[in-house]
Amino acid sequence: MMQHTTALVTGANKGIGRETARRLAALGMTVLVGARDRERGESAVAGLRAGSPDVHLVILDVADEASIARAAADVTARFGRLDVLVNNAAISAGSGPPSTQSVAAMRELFATNVFGLVAVTQAFLPLLERSPAARIVNVSSSLGSLELAADPDDVNARQGGPLFSYAASKTVVNAFTVRLANELRAKNIKVNSACPGYVATDLNKHRGVRTVQQGAEIIVRLATLADDGPTAGFFDDAGPVRW
Repeated sequence: MMQHTTALVTGANKGIGRETARRLAALGMTVLVGARDRERGESAVAGLRAGSPDVHLVILDVADEASIARAAADVTARFGRLDVLVNNAAISAGSGPPSTQSVAAMRELFATNVFGLVAVTQAFLPLLERSPAARIVNVSSSLGSLELAADPDDVNARQGGPLFSYAASKTVVNAFTVRLANELRAKNIKVNSACPGYVATDLNKHRGVRTVQQGAEIIVRLATLADDGPTAGFFDDAGPVRW
């Protein structure tokens, strides 16, 4: 990675996203806090600037195509390029096993977790291509692993069933990671999926067993990969996660 980079973290006004933004800013990066709510975003930026002054708000609702376009234009005008994109924004909408999962709730969830993530990546790719060594990190989950879900002895097989829609969205995110990484290999843009683990956040009503500091660790590691680092991978703190 270059000595100075500009990083955008979506959903960065709280939770894992905010901690990731804090960690990247502490490394000396210019950090763009993506948030759909201006008031919450400004509050997060003010808090982060107490430790690192080079933190800026970008109004970005990943489920709104017009908002994405405005955000890309804003970043282009103010910063001119992007070196790191962390696709962190996600929601959990609806629950239930595959046989009873609400299709309406699934559409709502995919609008943010899948289509929003893809749309943001596509919108910011021209800026990432201006970087000599860009990094894209898609925040995923072990619940998205088909191999783990197929193992009846693995905890994911038991936990993932009632969360079919969320788990399926992360499976699609992983598929996007691999295909995009292969497409961008020749451009020195590395694309990887990060599994932060079961982190206590608003997403799970703070039932998680890991801290946001622990969850952000693998995201930061993938966002700062050296040129000989991996691409098209799925990783947690311990190393590769089974697909």
